[in-house]
Amino acid sequence: MTEIFNRNSTRVNRRKLRNNMTIPEKKLWESIRRDRLGVRFRRQYGIGRYIADFYCPELKLVIEIDGSGHFTGESKVYDEERTGFMNSIGIRVLRYSNNEVMNNLTGVLNDLSLVIEEKIQGFP
Repeated sequence: MTEIFNRNSTRVNRRKLRNNMTIPEKKLWESIRRDRLGVRFRRQYGIGRYIADFYCPELKLVIEIDGSGHFTGESKVYDEERTGFMNSIGIRVLRYSNNEVMNNLTGVLNDLSLVIEEKIQGFP
C-alpha cells in the first residue's frame, strides 16, 4: 500500500516548516495545540506529496493559513489541486488568510469550533 501520511520524502521539509512557522501560524497554533478545541491537531503534517499547516487525524480536517502569495494565479491552481487531492481521500480543508488570523483570531476560532462540533456530530 502506498504511504499517504508523513512520507519519508517530506520529512526534512516538514521539520523545516515546523521550525520556521509564520507569525499567523504560530498565533493559531498557540490557540489550537494541546487539545484546546477538544481535538488534537498536528502541525506541518504530510498528506501525500503535500504538507498541511495543521491536521486533525481524528476528524480528517486540515487547516491552511494563506499568505498573500496564495492568491496569485499559479498558487491558486496549486491550492485547488491540493484541496482536490485531500477531498478525494475524505479530508476537509479549511482556509483562513493571514489577515483573518492576525486581526480576527476569535472569529477564526469560533468558526473552527463550529466545524469541529459538526464533524464530531457526524456532519461532513
